[in-house]
Amino acid sequence: MQAPELKSAITESMTQIATHSDELRDLDAALGDGDLGITISSGAKAVVTALETLDDTVTPAEIAKACAKAFANANPSTMAALVAGALLAGSKAWADKPEIGQVEAVEFGRAAAESISKRGKSEVGDKTVLDALVPAVEALAAAPDGVAGLRSAIAAAEKGVVDTKGLQSRRGRASWLQERSIGLQDPGATALLRFLESWPTPRA
Repeated sequence: MQAPELKSAITESMTQIATHSDELRDLDAALGDGDLGITISSGAKAVVTALETLDDTVTPAEIAKACAKAFANANPSTMAALVAGALLAGSKAWADKPEIGQVEAVEFGRAAAESISKRGKSEVGDKTVLDALVPAVEALAAAPDGVAGLRSAIAAAEKGVVDTKGLQSRRGRASWLQERSIGLQDPGATALLRFLESWPTPRA
């Protein structure tokens, strides 16, 4: 996947994920302040706008950096900062590679997860986006190709989202609920799942 195809895929996925803003708002309202829906929708729109200014000579890393800047500038929220930091970390994993595939996507995902873990002082099991992101990345890494990898990543993320219902929130405003957070679905993990579901199927 080179720059033109990557920009197109991101644009398509951002357009689709913005349609889930109400769902993410409601999930976040049950555990936090309910701003995730607007964070995702406004960030997604900003990313699409930013991509329109890039020509096809940019590298995948430059595309990721542009997305990070746009997403961060669209919102002052903690989630926006975490996402932007994750995108920047992923861009470094790509360096000056002219195109990306399954291996590069795994490298990006692992770097992004590490960034979120460090910045958010969180880990798998804390009821955060990591509960969907980490298993999704590892499922992609174990898949025989990109097509199967996307399917496996979505399935792993979906399981991770379901599993968050049985967890107690340990980070962010949701942690204030303590035991009352058990039984509720994590909104950040759900957002990651919706992103994966909206990603165009790779060419075989």
